[in-house]
Amino acid sequence: MERRAFIKTTGLIGGAYALAGQASMASIISPAETFWLDGPMRWAQLAFVERDPGHYDPDFWLSYFKRIHADGALLSAGGIVAFYPTKIPLHHRSDFMGNANTLGYLVEGCKKQGMKIMLRTDPHAARQEVYDAHPDWIAVTVDGQKRRHWANPDLWVTCALGPYNFEFMTQVNQEIMERFQPEGIFSNRWAGHDICYCEHCTTNFKTASGLELPKAINKLDPTYRKWADWRMKRLREVWSVWDAGIRNQKPTARFIPNGFPDKVMTGKEADLFFADQQARRGLMAPWSNGKGAKELRSTLGMKPLIGIFSVGIEEEFRWKDSVQSDAEIRIWVAEGTANGMRPCFVKFGGDIYDKRWMEAVAKAYEVYHRNEKYLRNTASMARVGVVYSEQTDRNYGGKPWQQKSSDHLDGMYHALVESRTPFDMVNDRLLSATDLKRFKLLILPNIAALSDSQCAQLQAFVDAGGSLVATFETSLYDEDGKQRPNFGLASLLGVAYNQKVEGPMRNSYLQLRPDATNSQTRQILKGLDDTPRIINAIYKVDVTPTAAFPSPITLIPTYPDLPMEDVYPRVAETDTREIYLRQVGKGRVAYIPGDLDRSFWQLLNVDHGQLLSNVVQWALDEQPIAAVTGPGVLDVNVWRQANSMTVHLVNLTNPMMMKGPFRELIPVDAQVSVQVPAGAKVTAVKLLMSDQKPKFESKNGQVFVSVPKVLDHEIVALDLA
Repeated sequence: MERRAFIKTTGLIGGAYALAGQASMASIISPAETFWLDGPMRWAQLAFVERDPGHYDPDFWLSYFKRIHADGALLSAGGIVAFYPTKIPLHHRSDFMGNANTLGYLVEGCKKQGMKIMLRTDPHAARQEVYDAHPDWIAVTVDGQKRRHWANPDLWVTCALGPYNFEFMTQVNQEIMERFQPEGIFSNRWAGHDICYCEHCTTNFKTASGLELPKAINKLDPTYRKWADWRMKRLREVWSVWDAGIRNQKPTARFIPNGFPDKVMTGKEADLFFADQQARRGLMAPWSNGKGAKELRSTLGMKPLIGIFSVGIEEEFRWKDSVQSDAEIRIWVAEGTANGMRPCFVKFGGDIYDKRWMEAVAKAYEVYHRNEKYLRNTASMARVGVVYSEQTDRNYGGKPWQQKSSDHLDGMYHALVESRTPFDMVNDRLLSATDLKRFKLLILPNIAALSDSQCAQLQAFVDAGGSLVATFETSLYDEDGKQRPNFGLASLLGVAYNQKVEGPMRNSYLQLRPDATNSQTRQILKGLDDTPRIINAIYKVDVTPTAAFPSPITLIPTYPDLPMEDVYPRVAETDTREIYLRQVGKGRVAYIPGDLDRSFWQLLNVDHGQLLSNVVQWALDEQPIAAVTGPGVLDVNVWRQANSMTVHLVNLTNPMMMKGPFRELIPVDAQVSVQVPAGAKVTAVKLLMSDQKPKFESKNGQVFVSVPKVLDHEIVALDLA
């Protein structure tokens, strides 16, 4: 197994470790000290309940871990309940444990099997004895009441930003590290719930800002924004204190927070990360697990990313002792794996009522174990990057056309999945030439809040030959959410803001203007050439072109949709463009003034999806790294490994794709063509999940292979020489 040298770099929180060759190098750390970070590929999490000691069979779990080739274990240790004989006052020991050491037995068994150990704490709630001894540790509501736990009224919710975490949980971490010497501590629900008005938060926020705590969550309120910034700094301090204490006990160990409100900070400071994206709920798309992985990958790079998935039901009302369908589990795990996550199943409670999930997990893990070398990715091969913006999420909104702003990203994401375009996510605070050098195309789905320096970075990307697709109010606001008089990217987009957003545009249409002699128009209108018009988006920014543009798509303005006798266009056609296409040096720029991406997500209109796909392919202006044809909906991801290249096909074809668990898996076939890296020779092609060696053809730097059946997940692996 390949070992990597890690480089120690100075960071805010106890120092971070980056792969050799990255910036800010200091002293080289021995590979043996940090090798465990990149070791485990298949994790198992057992989240104890208080009654488990004496009621569950630990040897059953150890046997299952061995069967599925789990090489990492995430086990509950302390916080709300201690599952070992703690000596810390007020650290509640399980009432069912007696003289046993429930955690110790399982840790010892896992270590004998060669597994790495991460121990879990949960500091978000405490019992009455904690309240009685330290009422100041308990969170307080806006009306001054100590906060009872919302799900279990026997418990009290703790304040995450005060002494309970900084002092009490620091002691718990120290005791856990001393007794069990795990590879690290993972803390669940460590970051608090809503605004806390306890005496510590009131005093500390006043000292830091001179202000009283905000009375409500309102992201556009300046006081709330100051509180959100202060909260993030306090959480960084908690992370720093815990991580330093853990490393003091064991230098190679780490603190891993369950989530952090800043993904760039997470990517900078975390040497590995557990993504707690357990399952679908409500109307979540099945690709949501992959989307979360892509967002974290954009800041973590190739650091180990572990995806926690639940075998239980994660709807608003949770039934933790029941399980999801096999098909639903398999699709969720496949999405995570295809997007670079290492799987970690979580089972709540060691005493199992429903074992139906166990075969689905076992089969997936067994195949992943057999093909482990093809899952040790070294780089993504995607050439398309979709920008997402935490600062836009924080600082944008309030106006009618700015509601449901996350739908822009979801609509663009879904359009790319449907068009089978391999792509990655890009954090808008990581737009340097180094960050973007592997991309040919950046897509900005209403990235409204951008600083002047970010706009300059995007201009530099296009000047260097990159291409850009932007929608709606992209760059109309600065990084703090203050509206500009014109787009920050106005010169790049070739349009000026007319100080107006129109909509909702009821019964408005896009006029399609085909031109058989114009290759650009043919590409933009591909698949739409049998109709003169399609429905418009719901909102649009009113703009004036400042450069010359073609007119493949123009506006048909709103006209009445009732009464029936009045449903006819008052203006048959206009010369108002609804898409602006430019060649800028070696790059291409497309600006869509409508909320076409958000409208696609809300309506899932097939014409909108086709048009978005056409615009993306026009702007990319190169042969895709992998092209997949055939029926159904397939999510396509392409990765490079040390001596191979893989194309992941996740089959999302299902009537339950947008609601409710998959009942069954519906197989499809696919034809795949792959661009072979320059200088490499393909020596073999394998279908890893079905364990087949198909025939393949090599021609003009491409490999062509037919995949006879994709059930949930297939991996086309190319061995390279």
